[in-house]
Amino acid sequence: MSHIAREFVKLLYQKRTYFGWAGLFLVPFIITVAIRLSSGNMGPHGSSGDGPDFFFDLIGSNGFYVAVGSLFALVVFLLPLLASMAGSQTIAGEAEKGTLRTVLMQPVRRGALLMAKWFVANLYVGVGLVLLAAGSLIAGGAIYGLKPMLLFTGQTVGVGETLWLLFLSYLFVLFGMMAVVSLAVALSTLTDSGLTAMAAGLVLVIVMIILGSLSVFDFLQPYLFTSHFGAWINLFSKPIEWDPIRDALINFAVWTVGMTGIAYLIFRRKDILS
Repeated sequence: MSHIAREFVKLLYQKRTYFGWAGLFLVPFIITVAIRLSSGNMGPHGSSGDGPDFFFDLIGSNGFYVAVGSLFALVVFLLPLLASMAGSQTIAGEAEKGTLRTVLMQPVRRGALLMAKWFVANLYVGVGLVLLAAGSLIAGGAIYGLKPMLLFTGQTVGVGETLWLLFLSYLFVLFGMMAVVSLAVALSTLTDSGLTAMAAGLVLVIVMIILGSLSVFDFLQPYLFTSHFGAWINLFSKPIEWDPIRDALINFAVWTVGMTGIAYLIFRRKDILS
């Protein structure tokens, strides 16, 4: 059995795997029902054109906006939490359970093992995003219907193009979460506690978000991957503004490669005591 297959089987035997996936699938239903219940005095055209009411009106006018709104709501905290949890369990989680030393007693290449764990952690996040999208389309379609979508620049696109834009948006966010996973994997090689690695990764993400929101640290924004999490929204304009998306993908790639490389260098020389 290959390293990837073995790691994926181990992932499927962990209860937290299904809690995370179930949570992502159910969140759109909660959002949709909450908006439905709170929209008694609002209609699809009843907003003033800005503010929260306008956003709720958009969701209430088309089920596709549930997929957009769910991604917008979760990309700041819940998805990074999920990615940090997945990445932190790669090395530290196994060391904490005492199984990492047993695995490394076999003739395995540490680099190949680490990359298999990294890949499966990202696969876990990817499956979660698929479930989030599926839950959004089911919930939004059942309550509001799936119709041609009004872009944020005022143009209307058909159902097929809307699905394509949603696919690109969720794929973009997956690339962003790969940077979080890679950061958590690097931290996971520094400790034997999965909880410590997860907390450290999440704290660093929160610190980046805070730094990116303060004007005094504007010079840091281009370099923080958290500052680019929302660039996918540019896909819903016509013409699409590709520059922010390109800059974001470059940033994600640099962080992903850099953190994964650091994790590899540390893990290759790490003394495994548990």
